[in-house]
Amino acid sequence: MLRMEAIWLAVGASDLRGGMDSLLGQVVARFGSAQRHHAYVFANRRATRLKVLVFDGSGIWLCTRRLQEGRFAWPQEDREALHLSAEQWSWLAAGLPWQRMTAHATASAIAVV
Repeated sequence: MLRMEAIWLAVGASDLRGGMDSLLGQVVARFGSAQRHHAYVFANRRATRLKVLVFDGSGIWLCTRRLQEGRFAWPQEDREALHLSAEQWSWLAAGLPWQRMTAHATASAIAVV
């Protein structure tokens, strides 16, 4: 139903108290504009909540995700933004350590010696 061709993390902590218009202002400030079918993901300071803003071409979607326990594996790097793959997004939204996916993806087959 909701198509996301690109997923961008607004790295660092964001103020999530505002609504759709506040987050859209943050998208414009960080990314220049809201692109069609791009998702922009924000996290609070403790990385216990995510808000996702998606422009679908005719309107804006705002989704919120909160884990019952634990925190999201949210980067606190100096970069303004970070692009995620669909698989990395699935792991992040589930509360899993998506940064470690590359080690799993490069593992080779086990051979009997």
